[in-house]
Amino acid sequence: MLDMPSTDTPLVQARGLGRNFPQRQGLLGRARDVWAVRDVSLSIARGETVGVVGESGCGKSTLGRMMLGLDTPTRGQMLFEGRDLASLAGAEKRRLSRRMQMVFQDPFGSLDPRRTIGAQIGDGLRIHQIVPRHDIRAEVARLLDQVGLPSAAAERRPHEFSGGQRQRIAVARALSTRPDYIVADEPVSALDVSIQAQVVNLLMDLRRDLDLAMLFISHDLHVVRHLCTRIVVMYLGRIVEEGPADKVFGAPAHPYTRALLSATPSLHPRDKDSLHGVLPGELPSPANPPSGCPFRTRCPVAEPQCAAAVPDFRTLAPGWKAACIKAGA
Repeated sequence: MLDMPSTDTPLVQARGLGRNFPQRQGLLGRARDVWAVRDVSLSIARGETVGVVGESGCGKSTLGRMMLGLDTPTRGQMLFEGRDLASLAGAEKRRLSRRMQMVFQDPFGSLDPRRTIGAQIGDGLRIHQIVPRHDIRAEVARLLDQVGLPSAAAERRPHEFSGGQRQRIAVARALSTRPDYIVADEPVSALDVSIQAQVVNLLMDLRRDLDLAMLFISHDLHVVRHLCTRIVVMYLGRIVEEGPADKVFGAPAHPYTRALLSATPSLHPRDKDSLHGVLPGELPSPANPPSGCPFRTRCPVAEPQCAAAVPDFRTLAPGWKAACIKAGA
């Protein structure tokens, strides 16, 4: 049983987030906006881990980058403790960025191969003056121990470690600034199953011990179910279902969520046929989405009225809602 968050007060809050990218049709064609994320509202309390799932291209990573302030939303607001990230600049933005960190999918790509691990973990300690300079070496050793690595690892370079060890190093680097909030974007997808379990258990322990808020993006529903207290299901840039993990996995309300669960174990891009036989048709292009409900062209229970308008969320229980006209019917 997962521990519940220590408070219901949002630490981070997205309000109507949208993000588009211009796409030109042909060499001389007119550019048009392609929406990667549309009208997403989501909050995360301190100590809570929210999982975001959906097929490749559904907007998960774009949402994660906006919810860390790395990408500026085209529409909407991203708030941290009630402060709009877009309104911050200079020293104020730098101070706040210390409290928000990211763990990327590819730890090797996010580490400098020329520098030692100790130097890279120490960067955040120096830049944000977390500890006095003469204590940095000891703090690096403490962080390595916290993620299950020996202090001697500080003198080695990234190529000397396995994939799982490099991801532990990436976690240690993220923790170096003593953040309150972490976005983990597919942090275990490139690892073997046995190593995945170790890293997921590490993240669970850190969330509990440090009272971290976490947005965990993954294609692997087994991992999300094990780690997350709340689940967000995305399709074509929109949230179609959101609720406590036991509700969403135990009695999914949206047809797309049911399809995802039927298509386990994987929604990884390399498994392009993971929904074959579960859903008809192809995933629509974000450049030309269907009218009305974005899922209607593949939905096994769609009705003519589904084409008329994007369905409103229906509340099924406290904290559990789905954007489907048949949800809860």
